[in-house]
Amino acid sequence: MHAATMFDLTGQVGLVTGAASGLGFAIAEVLAANGAHVAMLDVDEAGLRAAGEKLAATGAAVETRVLDVADRAATASAVDAVAAANGRLDIAFANAGISAGPGFQFGPAGELVAASPEKWDEVMAINLTGVFATMQAAARHMIPHRSGRIVAVSSIAGLVAEPNVGYAYAASKAAVVNLVRQAAVELAAHNVLVTGIAPGPFRTNIAGGRIADPEVAKYFEALVPLGRIAEPAEIKGLALLLASPASSFMTGITVPIDGGSTAG
Repeated sequence: MHAATMFDLTGQVGLVTGAASGLGFAIAEVLAANGAHVAMLDVDEAGLRAAGEKLAATGAAVETRVLDVADRAATASAVDAVAAANGRLDIAFANAGISAGPGFQFGPAGELVAASPEKWDEVMAINLTGVFATMQAAARHMIPHRSGRIVAVSSIAGLVAEPNVGYAYAASKAAVVNLVRQAAVELAAHNVLVTGIAPGPFRTNIAGGRIADPEVAKYFEALVPLGRIAEPAEIKGLALLLASPASSFMTGITVPIDGGSTAG
């Protein structure tokens, strides 16, 4: 089989949450570039509109829907609407997420005893419940067709201790890793594959774009064996693999993409 066939998404319908910027936009971009019709969902209405227009200008088949994934009912309705409008849903990336603020590595505000209950609830609602709601809604459309790919974006903070991130972020991302395992085992009987992506440091807007601060960037670079922070476009290869026929025997795993950060 030629590579072009293995990674071809022509005729498929995908959705990406958190698609207005960063990793979500890069994922939407690579799905569209390889033939998929892509529904871009995000809470940032202005950013989403600009991102959708940018992709549409390249000739990509895209649609945009404003969505706060913390709203379970709205998430289910949005996924249902995408499937209804296009007659199918083949690929779902549960990518939307927020930061919990700096971890204890950066000072007392990130320590366990200082963790804010309000921030904990907010992060869990988006990073865990939002991912669960997206996966659940997508599965309802994929199971009857005995086909589909669900990909949840976690973090290396969900695989190993990360003193540089807040407690709620680490906990939510670890939960997503096991959610992927659990759903993969159940949905395998329906030929729906469930995988995860665990990014290391990427230049995105999460945490208010804090990684653009030279001192913060220097800290993260020192943690990465490759010695640098990744650009959002570097998520594309892995995202395409997990969305495409090339990953037909992959399910239940969360794949780090971290420049070697978790290798030691």
